[in-house]
Amino acid sequence: MVIRTRLRSILFPLMLYCVASGIGSYFVWHAINGERGLKTNDEYQLKIAALTAQLTAARREKDLWRHRIELLSGETIDRDLLEEEARVVLDRVHKNDLVVYLPSQR
Repeated sequence: MVIRTRLRSILFPLMLYCVASGIGSYFVWHAINGERGLKTNDEYQLKIAALTAQLTAARREKDLWRHRIELLSGETIDRDLLEEEARVVLDRVHKNDLVVYLPSQR
């Protein structure tokens, strides 16, 4: 009888400590590796940085195209583009231009 009581007094707290440490380790593991854990947060930060870089590149390209369109619009005309288009339309060349005749392909 004394052995059972002593065994219970040792095993019962030991079992409670094991269960508590198991539950604690479960929550700690999910806090680090889980869906919203610390490692996932770092991965999200890397994805955000990559997408931000893509966004800035797309905005730069958009600004470049907007600038090119503004050069061709009627409000502000670039003199070089105007001269180039006039030469193409009128089939004229400047006296300093080099003209290369290519054989016609049939």
